[in-house]
Amino acid sequence: MAGAWCCGLAGAFMSSAGVRETETESKTRIILPEKTRNAKVLILGGTGRVGGSTALALSNLCPHLRIIVAGRNREKGAAMVATLGENSEFAPVDIDNVNSLQDALTDVDLVFHAAGPFQQAKKCTVLEAAINTKFKNKALAAQIPAITTGGIYPGVSNVMAAELVRAARSESKGEPERLRFYYYTAGTGGAGPTILATSFLLLGEEVVAYNKGEKIKLKPYSGMLNIDFGKGVGKRDVYLLNLPEVRTTHEILGVPTVSARFGTAPFFWNWGMEAMTNLLPAEFLRDRNKVQQLVQLFDPVVRAIDGIAGERFSMRVDLECSNGRNTVGIFSHRRLSVSVGTATAAFVLAVLEGSTQPGVWFPEEPEGIAVEARAVLLNRAAQGTINFVMNKPAWMVETDPKELGLGIYG
Repeated sequence: MAGAWCCGLAGAFMSSAGVRETETESKTRIILPEKTRNAKVLILGGTGRVGGSTALALSNLCPHLRIIVAGRNREKGAAMVATLGENSEFAPVDIDNVNSLQDALTDVDLVFHAAGPFQQAKKCTVLEAAINTKFKNKALAAQIPAITTGGIYPGVSNVMAAELVRAARSESKGEPERLRFYYYTAGTGGAGPTILATSFLLLGEEVVAYNKGEKIKLKPYSGMLNIDFGKGVGKRDVYLLNLPEVRTTHEILGVPTVSARFGTAPFFWNWGMEAMTNLLPAEFLRDRNKVQQLVQLFDPVVRAIDGIAGERFSMRVDLECSNGRNTVGIFSHRRLSVSVGTATAAFVLAVLEGSTQPGVWFPEEPEGIAVEARAVLLNRAAQGTINFVMNKPAWMVETDPKELGLGIYG
């Protein structure tokens, strides 16, 4: 079989063809095409929070898949294999060691890359090694389909944005003019030190946003807004952050004004992030080694507070159109560490089912290129959510809509 790849909060290698079954319930089993039903999936970073969560989700959704958990910690690997069962195995892999990496990539059908953080990475060794293991040309010439940033956010959030834009254009609601991503996560969302490192690294990056087609740069963790995430989460403060979906959705979906904001809880973590941005030099926050030292310092405290704060999270995507119409998508879950695995598994399954075309794609590419059926992917990713709505006016999803009079809300 050929291969495919992704990175971000998730990754994948593979090509095959076929059809899909299913609408999603928490116990749904996915029936893959016969050609790929027993496919071998390698999960890099499989002993971590994101990789492990994805392995569990894939094992539950597709019990016949052969899952290889790859990482540097044999003890954690053995524990994960014991949890997954007989169709799994552990492979010791160091992604910085080319020989180790290429040995692991031999004879696998799909690679999922969760060995982050990916911020400030100079090159993509996993994608390069995956192509070179069986193919000597680039991904397109080698017929390798790849989805990059195919996780929860970025990933599912990109697909939500693409669906809002598609619906607006197909239903003649006016031309999309403004797209805004809002994210909220309690603590680290149970995702561990990798997410903490990612957050710190992002504080060292200028925020890229777009205003009426013009690229602008803004100060990280500034521009606070209080956003209503609806049922189960409510109103939360969010701040500007440099997230990749801003650029990709602007370019691919053609929306002239795009931005992204993120917030966390307890509230003093937001204050701490803002203080770090103001007090520490950007060069310090862009240094992966120094950031890892910060993570080691803060991780015990963060974990202790995470136990109190929980790991509830929410994504809200707002689209404003030229005729004044505003539509919203909301995706909320009680446990980010579970939801990220389910969301990533939805992308992995899309590649396994053969719906991704050869080449390297972002999740919001037109249907039939990255993801064949966005609605199917979103429904799979939304398993277990406490609130999942798409293409609704804001007043229908907010916890405290403002009544304008005569039963009209806005």
